[in-house]
Amino acid sequence: MSIRQQDLDRIRELALFADTSPDTFRDATGGAFLQRFPAGTTLLMEGDRVDFLYVLLAGQVELRGSWKDKETTLAVLRPVSTFILAAVVLDAPALMSAMTLERSELLMISGESLRRAMKQDSDFSFAVSQELAGCYRGLVRSVKNQKLRGALERLANYLVTLHARNNGQTDLVLPHEKRVLASLLGMTPENLSRAFAKLDEYGVEVDGNRVRLGNVEKLRRLARPHPLIDNHSLSSGSVAGKAVKESWPSSTMSCPSSEAV
Repeated sequence: MSIRQQDLDRIRELALFADTSPDTFRDATGGAFLQRFPAGTTLLMEGDRVDFLYVLLAGQVELRGSWKDKETTLAVLRPVSTFILAAVVLDAPALMSAMTLERSELLMISGESLRRAMKQDSDFSFAVSQELAGCYRGLVRSVKNQKLRGALERLANYLVTLHARNNGQTDLVLPHEKRVLASLLGMTPENLSRAFAKLDEYGVEVDGNRVRLGNVEKLRRLARPHPLIDNHSLSSGSVAGKAVKESWPSSTMSCPSSEAV
């Protein structure tokens, strides 16, 4: 499908391309094409050679990993975001599978064109490095969350983060189905249900995919969010990359005092 100028304009707003010269942007996106996929479409499998950088313009994409008979959700992406950037830069096989969770629209940019643009434009290479650094820091946060917290704490922190990113609303809608949420938090669906039941004493009410936080401060005392693990960066409505979100002053996040815990 041919690329509309308005779609190229949206890609231009990405931190990855925002400061590139017109020539570099044209060279990097030359040969790119737009495709629409129905829900449940496998975009690539882990181990596949990656020929394109994917840019999600509409819909949701789940990134997964598997081993033997086990499978886990690594991330769920929403527009506008790129994925498989590291594999593209290294011209290496994908370490993750990607599948659409709903009808999605993706721009596919040639990996070869992107690497060539990196070699020719140091400013663009620096922008790619920043994006990769932001992704790495996000990965470190995720590993720390999984290894240092119990299941109940992980769920509590997820809800506290959702509360913060929705401007302090206490009536929330879970952005993922519970199967995906459980996997994202390193839990089974059964463990997730039990964890939600335990949060009842902390004022958390669940009705399907709707959650009401009846006592946010009590929930925060359980969660004990910390700026070196959690990132409550708000969505400004603009297209922000991983590096921009990691530069958000998370040290300003209010944490429960030791007396309150």
